[in-house]
Amino acid sequence: MVLHWFAGKILIMPPSAQSRFSLILFVFALSFALAGNARAELVWTPQSGWKVEGGALVGVSGKEAQGALEMMNKARAAEEKGNLMTAAKYYKRAAKMYPNSIYAPEAQYHLGKVQLARKKYAKSFEAFQTVALRYPSTTRYNEIIGLQYSIASALLDGARGRVFGIFPGFANREKGIQFLEILLIEAPYSDYAPIAMMSIAQGHAYLRNSEEAMDALDRMINTYPQSVLAPDAYLSLGKAHATLVEGANYDQASTRDSITYYEDFMILFPSDNNVAKAEKGLTEMKVILADSKMKIGDFYFFKRDNYKAARVFYNEAITVYPDSEIAAQAKQRLVEVDAAVAKASAPAKKKRFFFF
Repeated sequence: MVLHWFAGKILIMPPSAQSRFSLILFVFALSFALAGNARAELVWTPQSGWKVEGGALVGVSGKEAQGALEMMNKARAAEEKGNLMTAAKYYKRAAKMYPNSIYAPEAQYHLGKVQLARKKYAKSFEAFQTVALRYPSTTRYNEIIGLQYSIASALLDGARGRVFGIFPGFANREKGIQFLEILLIEAPYSDYAPIAMMSIAQGHAYLRNSEEAMDALDRMINTYPQSVLAPDAYLSLGKAHATLVEGANYDQASTRDSITYYEDFMILFPSDNNVAKAEKGLTEMKVILADSKMKIGDFYFFKRDNYKAARVFYNEAITVYPDSEIAAQAKQRLVEVDAAVAKASAPAKKKRFFFF
């Protein structure tokens, strides 16, 4: 019998099992060693070019390794000289030919940087996206997400790419929104996610896509309620719904929604610097809603002699904004309704006939 110490326990096994156990330990040790080697990194210096440091497992060997290295050196040399088109060609080729090597994520990253310098925004974004999706363990992950956000934000601000690398193209704010939505799928829990959501809302608002803007803000407060941008989202939703209000004579669904978001903002963030703005917006919306109730009550009272319905809407006007001038008018109307009801309920006087 042979004694082995493993995972804090003494294992007793016959000689026939010893060799198998030793093999298992060897496999474990090899796995850890390979994991360490896999963390090898590429380092570039003007004197020696690209060099692998920190490990030896690079995914290629022999002629392939040499070919990838030469291609990467050509790309970086062209980049340093300002020949960005040539650099992009070699970086793209290196990433395509050696997708499983240590060279691939670095090639894609530099391809994105080169295309960004060329103002090829879509191609740059796609190169960074490839790194984020295929190589999520890269040490550049957060930097890449930040670069993607910068590209999308620039497009939202009206940045124009270059046609043939010379002529300015057209602004494409819709593409910026599309890139931000992709970023939310790539990194939904990154620090950039709430900012991206707010930028999507602002982009839609600029393009006058009111419903899409409000949808983005609604997703923002539901997905990232603890974000420092949540107060802005609530306040923006209140304002956005307020812009849809057409007055007291129209449907008040947007008015009620605006009131809800203003009230939620004031309840959830009572110490926010924008509370005064929320109070002002809330007052404006309550005035419109109360006035709408008054107008409906007047319709039933004066046009239809429906005293029951009129009383309901006058009371609602008072409930919406109790301390307002409209509430005082509604109370006066209720007195008039009571008088009208009393008059209608009084027994009719019999007519008297006189004979001479």
